[in-house]
Amino acid sequence: MAKYYLKTHEWAKIEGDEATIGISAYAAKELGDITYVELPKEGADVIVGDPIGVVESVKAASDVYSPLSGTVTAVNRNLDDDPGIVSNSPEEKGWICKLENIDLDELEDLLTEEDYQKFLKTL
Repeated sequence: MAKYYLKTHEWAKIEGDEATIGISAYAAKELGDITYVELPKEGADVIVGDPIGVVESVKAASDVYSPLSGTVTAVNRNLDDDPGIVSNSPEEKGWICKLENIDLDELEDLLTEEDYQKFLKTL
């Protein structure tokens, strides 16, 4: 199970032919207390770079971009009632959605965890 990142602070965890998508711990910390998460629609087809939702906090609102192309097969409904899950567990329980029919060739354009950590040091 590998995890990849975008420079816009989204992550994709790959398990077989499915990807779980969310925002990074860095993004969650920068946003502060998250008060609302707009989730994508199940069944929607997305292309890498498409906005798939919005995360709002007391500080700002930020679009969430898809790190991969695919079909949304599940959304994290727990975030409807408790969007703060993203603040407390952004890279585990605070996932946004799951994609299937992903294009594994697109992983070449994403950052590995190690590369993402190096990128964060430049900010």
